[in-house]
Amino acid sequence: EIAQDPENAYKYTGKGNLVAVITNGTAILGLGNLGPMASKPVMEGKALLFKRFADINSFDIEVTHNTVEEFISTVANIADSFGGINLEDIKAPECFQIEKALIERCKVPVFHDDQHGTAIVTAAGMINALEIQGKNIKHANIVCMGAGAAAIACMELLIKCGAQREKIYMLDRKGVVHTRRDDLNEYKKLFANNTDKRTLEEAIDGADVFVGVSGPNLLSAEQLELMAPNPVVFACSNPDPEIKPELAKAARDDVIIATGRSDYPNQVNNVLCFPFIFRGALDVRATKINDEMKIAAVNAIRELTKEPVPEEVLLASGDTSLTFGKEYIIPKPMDSRLCARVARAVALAAIESGVAQIELPENYFI
Repeated sequence: EIAQDPENAYKYTGKGNLVAVITNGTAILGLGNLGPMASKPVMEGKALLFKRFADINSFDIEVTHNTVEEFISTVANIADSFGGINLEDIKAPECFQIEKALIERCKVPVFHDDQHGTAIVTAAGMINALEIQGKNIKHANIVCMGAGAAAIACMELLIKCGAQREKIYMLDRKGVVHTRRDDLNEYKKLFANNTDKRTLEEAIDGADVFVGVSGPNLLSAEQLELMAPNPVVFACSNPDPEIKPELAKAARDDVIIATGRSDYPNQVNNVLCFPFIFRGALDVRATKINDEMKIAAVNAIRELTKEPVPEEVLLASGDTSLTFGKEYIIPKPMDSRLCARVARAVALAAIESGVAQIELPENYFI
């Protein structure tokens, strides 16, 4: 039956509920380039999260290769075994080339979570935080500390959500990414600002937003004090943020701060997104995960934050109460409502944008 019609694999096998978590170990979270085998514990954990949060079967694949094309060919040659491909912990700028090539070559959705998962969760929290601070993303001056995969993806998605490219100041290890630099790759050039600002101090003066996807303790209290009234700070370096929340709040009592840490409020955690993005994509057999699906996920996540929080979530998080505000701009990872809300929004967006191959299952997450 499958030989006569390969689509029958979805009928007779587990392909439609199977995701591969694939890496080369060149950008392991918090550790850097330690190679494929060192990344295996992280990838196994990722597979467990897929199962625990969205009941998606998954296993990890660590690829050893000599060239980017070798990696691309390896993944493309095995892609049909799976319903989707989750790329993980691959360094920039190779990750952009890899994902683009695999999207073109594979018949199943390919999603680099370090880019797009981070961007979706960041955008959801950011839009909520700006709303609380009485600001509009269209007018916000944004400083992005870091210029790798997560940084570039975050800024691109914020632009799709209304941010203005000319109001974004991106910094790498050499300072502000500006138009007169001749050492920028094609991805950084997209954020080369025509400005005389060169340092973090100059860029952050009067800024509304700071997004850190760089390293620990790179934002000082003195630099934070230069920001505009009611600033928003996403210090997402893990395990140590660009500025500790207690230090930030001591410097500015009007700040909203988020980190990647589970022991502080407002955790920016990709598990709010990636299991449910794939759940929705798999369930309508989407051929890709497009911008419409990503933005649908952003809106589903941020809107859930404004609803009353169930007692089970409070118990899991150790909080006595959670209400939309400065200390709660994004849902908790253990909120079981996320799966239904995000998956349904993503599936509907896939259908409406024309990348779904089947209709929404009857009574899907209703």
